[in-house]
Amino acid sequence: MGLDIRLPLGALFSLIGVLLVGYGFVSDPAIYARSLGFNINVGWGACMLVFGIVMLAASRRTARLKKQGG
Repeated sequence: MGLDIRLPLGALFSLIGVLLVGYGFVSDPAIYARSLGFNINVGWGACMLVFGIVMLAASRRTARLKKQGG
């Protein structure tokens, strides 16, 4: 069966991660007072972006291995 869920998951998490990081950088720093000044959007956006990139890399690696016959 040729269904690899890592590709759409990786794309989704990467896109949402980029959006969160971007919003975190352009938003007003005053809204992060409740989180002790930690920019939650940049932190979680970076985590989601890293996870998305890992999923995309795993999907690409699997596709390459299948193409080589392994």
